[in-house]
Amino acid sequence: MAAAESDREVPSALCTEFLNFSVKDTASKWLQVTDLYKEVYHHLARYVPKIYCLGPNLNPQSEDLLAQMLLQAPLEWYLCGEDPSTGLAKLEQNNQPSQLCGHVFKVGEPTYSCRECAADPTCVLCMQCFLGSVHKEHRYRMTTSGGGGFCDCGDTEAWKKGPYCQKHEPNISDSCQEDPLAHLSTDMIARCYNVFSVVLKYAVDMLTWDKEDELPPGLEPPDRSDTYYCMLFNDEVHTYEQVIYTLQKAVNCTQKEAVSFATTVDRDGRKSVRFGDFAFCELAKSVIVRNTSRQSKPLRVQVMHSSVVAHQCFALKALHWLGHVIGYSDALRRILCQVGLERGPEGENSSLVDTLMLCDSKMWKGARNVYHQLFMSSLLMDLKYKKLFAIQFAKNYRRLQTDFMEDDHERVVSVTSLSVQLFTVPTMARMLITEENLMTTIIRTFVDHLRHRDLQGRFQFERYTAQQAFKFRRVQSLIGDLKYVLISRPTEWSDQLREKFLEGLDTFLELLKCMQGMDPVVRQVGQHIEMEPEWEAAFTLQMKLTHIISMIQEWCATDERVLIEAYKKCLTALTHCHSGFADGEQPITLSMCGHSVDTIRYCVSQEKVSIHLPVSRLLAGLHVLLSKMEVAYRFPEQLPLSELSPPMLIEHPLRCLVLCAQVHAGMWRRNGFSLVNQVVHSVLWLQIYYYHNVKCRVEMFDKDLIMLQAGASMMDPNHFLMIVLSRFELYHIFSSAECRKRYNRENANKDVVQQNNTLTEEMLHLIMMVVGERFESGIGQVEGCDEIKREILHQLCIRPMAHSELVKALPENENKETGMERVIDCVASFKKPGVTGRGLYELRPECAKQFNLYFHHYSRADQSKAEEAQRKLKRQNGEDTALPPPVLPPFCPLFASLVNILQCDVLLGMLGAVLQWAVEPSAGHWSESMLQRVLHLIGMALLEEQQQLENSSEDNDVYFNFTLKMSRPGEAPSNTASVLALLENLQNAPHLEVHEDMIRWLLKTVAGIKTLRERSASTSTVTASGSRGQEETACDKDKAERKRKAEMARLRREKVMAQMSEMQRHFINENKELFQQSLEELDASTSTSLDHRYPASPDAALACVGPRRSRPREKRQVVTCILCQEEQEIRADGKAMVLAAFVQRSTVMSKNRTRPPHDPKRYDPLFMHPDLSFGTHTGSCGHIMHSHCWQRYFEAVQAKEQRRQQRLRVHTSYDVGNGEFLCPLCECLSNTVIPLLPRTMGSSSCEQPGLGQWLKTSGQQIKAMHSAHRKLQPVSTVEETVEEECPAPEVFTVDYIPTNPYSSTIKEMLTTFGSATYKVGLKVHPNEQDPRIPIMCWSSCAYTIQSIERLLVDEKKPLFGSLPCRQDDCLSSLARFGSACWTAACQPTVQGHFIRLLAALIPDPQVEASPCILDVDMLHLLVSVVLSYGSVHSQDSSGLSVDAVQLHLFHLITVAHMVQILLTSGPEEVTMEQESGEAERGEEEGACRLYNTLRTLVGSSLPEVGSGWHLWRCVKTGILPYLRGAALFFHHLHGVPAPPELHALCPGQWEVLCGYLSLPSNLLQLFHGQQELLEPLLHGWCTHPGIQQTLQGGGVLVSFPRESNSLIDLPDDYSALINQASSFTCPKSGGDKSRAPTLCLVCGSMLCSQSYCCQTELEGEDVGACTAHTFACGAGVGIFLRVRESQVLFLAGKTKGCFYAPPYLDDYGETDQGLRRGNPLHLCHERYRKIQKLWRQHSITEEIGHAQEANQTLVGIDWQHL
Repeated sequence: MAAAESDREVPSALCTEFLNFSVKDTASKWLQVTDLYKEVYHHLARYVPKIYCLGPNLNPQSEDLLAQMLLQAPLEWYLCGEDPSTGLAKLEQNNQPSQLCGHVFKVGEPTYSCRECAADPTCVLCMQCFLGSVHKEHRYRMTTSGGGGFCDCGDTEAWKKGPYCQKHEPNISDSCQEDPLAHLSTDMIARCYNVFSVVLKYAVDMLTWDKEDELPPGLEPPDRSDTYYCMLFNDEVHTYEQVIYTLQKAVNCTQKEAVSFATTVDRDGRKSVRFGDFAFCELAKSVIVRNTSRQSKPLRVQVMHSSVVAHQCFALKALHWLGHVIGYSDALRRILCQVGLERGPEGENSSLVDTLMLCDSKMWKGARNVYHQLFMSSLLMDLKYKKLFAIQFAKNYRRLQTDFMEDDHERVVSVTSLSVQLFTVPTMARMLITEENLMTTIIRTFVDHLRHRDLQGRFQFERYTAQQAFKFRRVQSLIGDLKYVLISRPTEWSDQLREKFLEGLDTFLELLKCMQGMDPVVRQVGQHIEMEPEWEAAFTLQMKLTHIISMIQEWCATDERVLIEAYKKCLTALTHCHSGFADGEQPITLSMCGHSVDTIRYCVSQEKVSIHLPVSRLLAGLHVLLSKMEVAYRFPEQLPLSELSPPMLIEHPLRCLVLCAQVHAGMWRRNGFSLVNQVVHSVLWLQIYYYHNVKCRVEMFDKDLIMLQAGASMMDPNHFLMIVLSRFELYHIFSSAECRKRYNRENANKDVVQQNNTLTEEMLHLIMMVVGERFESGIGQVEGCDEIKREILHQLCIRPMAHSELVKALPENENKETGMERVIDCVASFKKPGVTGRGLYELRPECAKQFNLYFHHYSRADQSKAEEAQRKLKRQNGEDTALPPPVLPPFCPLFASLVNILQCDVLLGMLGAVLQWAVEPSAGHWSESMLQRVLHLIGMALLEEQQQLENSSEDNDVYFNFTLKMSRPGEAPSNTASVLALLENLQNAPHLEVHEDMIRWLLKTVAGIKTLRERSASTSTVTASGSRGQEETACDKDKAERKRKAEMARLRREKVMAQMSEMQRHFINENKELFQQSLEELDASTSTSLDHRYPASPDAALACVGPRRSRPREKRQVVTCILCQEEQEIRADGKAMVLAAFVQRSTVMSKNRTRPPHDPKRYDPLFMHPDLSFGTHTGSCGHIMHSHCWQRYFEAVQAKEQRRQQRLRVHTSYDVGNGEFLCPLCECLSNTVIPLLPRTMGSSSCEQPGLGQWLKTSGQQIKAMHSAHRKLQPVSTVEETVEEECPAPEVFTVDYIPTNPYSSTIKEMLTTFGSATYKVGLKVHPNEQDPRIPIMCWSSCAYTIQSIERLLVDEKKPLFGSLPCRQDDCLSSLARFGSACWTAACQPTVQGHFIRLLAALIPDPQVEASPCILDVDMLHLLVSVVLSYGSVHSQDSSGLSVDAVQLHLFHLITVAHMVQILLTSGPEEVTMEQESGEAERGEEEGACRLYNTLRTLVGSSLPEVGSGWHLWRCVKTGILPYLRGAALFFHHLHGVPAPPELHALCPGQWEVLCGYLSLPSNLLQLFHGQQELLEPLLHGWCTHPGIQQTLQGGGVLVSFPRESNSLIDLPDDYSALINQASSFTCPKSGGDKSRAPTLCLVCGSMLCSQSYCCQTELEGEDVGACTAHTFACGAGVGIFLRVRESQVLFLAGKTKGCFYAPPYLDDYGETDQGLRRGNPLHLCHERYRKIQKLWRQHSITEEIGHAQEANQTLVGIDWQHL
């Protein structure tokens, strides 16, 4: 009790002090003191512990109010020297606002970056600035912020153009250079300086304070209490679940409290979990530490004195206050920056800003966030101090990064994340490179943290522990910083910048040298391997450095001096690396075709080989730049080109490419030896995949190829090819004198032969690439955009592609740009998408000729697909299928000698060998792929010669003469055939038919070149024309031959088709009887909705209700069971046939979503309210089974589920426990079956009484039933006397029990479906005896009819003929089931329902609490009363016509509905009065008379309406949905075909519909024709007390017609939604931003999804906000838009859900789920309508079921937590 009393005393004492406190006096006192620091500290020491942290539960509102009055107000008064409200307003008024926007982004807020104008991707605008800028018309990227960055509007260095929006556009009169302090007085500056010094010093002292039980000097409290907090701190190691569990044990709290604690700790970084004396808190700490130290390091917990916590709370408040105050004036901001960066007495790193930065990793998350925000709003917004801060940041860089490595918080809450704000400013980055040597610092810091090296000093990642792997992930952020520094290339170089950049390059080369040759692999020839190789870390490092290497090359390209020095340094580094790679290689001499070369013996298949060669690749990039910048031609004397050793340059890249070839050839996978080698092979395969992958290839594969080209261009081509053959381990094959005979290898191992074939193919491909890849600027004479054009062209040659697929296939630069948009229109045309699918780019036909089958970036699969697609295209265009090489651009001079490879002796020898093998195919030691490559190489050589001939002015210019060399036979003694002769031999080889077209094209090209040479040699034109004539003749012959073959094939096809047709006719004639019988059965089994479109008598109009109802001819309905395939006639006494069905609760048509859910145990569902707040919908897939087949199937499903649950314990897409199963045929989700029943045939010779007689008869019958029902219950004497007065009519036998017409299986299925509908509709356990079962079945029938009628209206479809068979069959089954379900229930119960239903129309004194007609949905009433009448009629032996009764009931309910409509019709609209015809005048008068009658009965609640036209229009439009629903109901109940007019949307539908329903066109005649009988009923309806109450606003008033519900309207631009979501705060986390804001598309509510904070309890289980909302808004079904992921979420119940494509598309017709691409998104109305249609059709659950069956990963998601 004492503690409680003292808790109460403190605030009262504080109140006294508060009343006596004067802000002005305190400030005045401070103005006079000399030591302000001491005075303010004394004030804070006195008041802070009295305001903050007084008990276990903090009260932020009162704390903030008291802190403002007692602590902040005196500071503000002192600052201004007057009342702050006046002083601060003056400051704001005199302030010149900054041109920088500086808006700090909230988590999830939309940000925009212009792809055309941004200096780099980190330059972003907030939504307001973007909408007011020029960039909204450009190509831009939209993303969501992670929080923490700020808007770059106004920063001229961030934008190439358009740096200002309209709001921040600078005023020309403004003097930009003016000092902001000029507007302040000297006194004001001094006061600001003093206050900011004291407050910032106090905040820094407290936030960096590490003692738990004492305070800094000057802040000791006057009286110290024994109150402590047990403070729990956040870390990134422990999960939410671990923390929650631990807290429950440690501080004995509930799970909800523990969740709240954990959420706050995660958000703010710390939270007190216990308050009390020291021992009490220490106990909790020990339990927490003990419980969390088993698996990992324990949670950080401190027991802190309450005064320390109080001062830390106010320190955060003080920083907030500083941020708020400097917002009034730029001058205040500058003073605060000056105070923060002012060096203290300790010297270097002693400023307050330095102290905060260096203690960053010791602070908790909340403190870090607050001071980072202050830095951003102060230091980073003042350009002068931003520079000074950047220098301090760079000086401390290494220490800050080292602290970050040890810290376990994410980088987003580390001070190191501010690097992006500093290093991306180009001038600042260059200043930091020159003044602080930043580039070198970053790289050295990076290298220092990668300490694991091998003996050669290379990185070694093999034995990385989890801790080291964690550090490796952290250290990668340094590469990001280096990327920021280099992202903007310099336009002008100073000597100092050159010096520091080259120094940085030296350091970078040291890093690359550590990577050169790392992770080498050796081919395993034995079984033993020590461990699985670790390769991911090395590749991650390579990927991260890819852009850095590219950017360093780009920097070098901007200055010739830097490029020359960089080239020299890189060459020195490579030479150093090679000197360390002496692998004991022996020198050997290779000789071939009269040439010899000295090289080394090296086998990739036996020695170590590494895929990591960054130094070689950097040199390759710089070598190309020498050519591109023409430095090699202008300053050859400055370059060490003469020192280059080409064999050294090509050695390692060639080994790398040979390794890839050997892996493709399967040489690294040894069959027969354990799985060990499979592991090595798969790891290698992954490395090679990444080596060629678009993310790495620019700085890996591409550069290796360039290095080969560079080396080959400086070598004799024959020498180059011999070294290549040697490394491919093929030299022994091609150098043999007998190689053309394929040196007798019949006995060779088949695997070795296959491997050598593949290696030969790969080697030939490599030669093609070395000679043919000229689209890099500097290698070939091309523009920069030609390379990207060629990439796109070859991707589209595979197949048409979506924009996102193309982007993925293209390499991105450091700005995440591919350059695709600039060139795409030249090579492709865009095809827009439909309602599904994506927009596709298709290759322009004229670009197909540039296709190269051996494009170097094709994988084997891509090449195969592209070849197939291009050959198919050529066949369609009637061209031959040859795929010749394209014409190539010429080489740049530095690489010009590469073309000589094509005419060198070694290559000709190789080509001749392969062609010779192909001539003699029996040996099988060659492949068609090999031959195809040889033909392609010959084609390349011929095109090269042709190009040179066409472009030369004189004959002696042409040094390339391949045609001459290919015509020469081999030298003696072998005298082998020439290449040309071999080609001519192969032309007609039968086994090479597929290459026939290509060989023909080659020979034709040879002839063309000869002609060119002859012409240029001025030979007679006759010879040329003759040869051309021969060529053309040969070509014509070929065409004629192909045409003849095609014609013969066509005639053969026609002949076969004619024979088949004749056989078919013959078979039908032979079996006429069989076919006739089949056709009859087919006719019999068609759906009842389609048979008998026309009445038996041509004169009679079709009617579906009443005595004049059309009676279709009775036909056998035969159906087939999908499980046993047996046919079965549907009969009442036959085997039960059932339809798979799905019953679900629905709010799709609800007009009142606020109605609370009913108590299922007490709820009486007899009357449906017109607001349709909850309904029960039944749908079916339309598949029919025997009931016993279905039961067997369902039992099997149950048994399987029980077994599966024991094994796996995960959900499936259906819940067997709730009776769910998948339809055996279509796998549609179902949860019950509807029995199929025959049509009930009414007799037309019955008595047909008028309305008056029927009212009298029914009154007597009801009285008799009342009496009979009372006998069944305990009765009193009063009731007995009443009974004696009510004898039953003679022909109505109350105690007669009719025989049940249905077989036992049908009766069982009637019970099954009834129970299922009751169970689902009311959310109760099954109970076959419950009297509400028939009510729920009738209600489901009516609701389903209403739902389908609305759907037909919304889709603008006719009422009949447009429904799918499955819905037609479902409605028929529902209506017929409804009329039969009373046979499975207690008859008196159903009669009681009928009595109560009728009492709503015909007042019955014995029925209590009948609803007023405004609270009854009339279609539900009609369906229920018609279907329940069977239970009464079964006891009537008078011959009373059921049809007549149904018609009277229908007429009565129709009149009641008209009254309902008139009572709820809105006030008269001011419209032009329509001209009415004679018939319409009668209708209008009738409407006026009825309305006036109602006014007299109801009184002033109804407004006066003078326009009969308005009233009749209200009645006609309001009653139409009811009439359409009634037509559907009676049509499916009685099977009467609908009139043809209702099968189409045509005029005159009203009259036809009324005729079909046996109604007059003027519905008011129903009332006026029977006015005497109906007026008493009207009086009863209108005098019901509920009428007045509802009309005067006491209940829910629904007007008619009810509008169809739609999903909410969405904005056209997706960023508007993101903006809306970013301002949404979690309703339970005290203003915290929601991490996953999710929009309900049904009602528009924004929810905080997927978070502990908003979990609620539902039916005893914790569920997320979305799941809870589905039960309130959608009866368990929900459609949501996850705003930050741009993803639609479907939920059904607690365990079912799926993701669905959103309705937002970018300009390329693609969705962007997860907002990864960032293209602007706009609403696609067609796709949104599709989602809406799914919802209106009640197909969401079905869609989820199909999605979960198709993707089993969806089943494992805990949907209930969303």
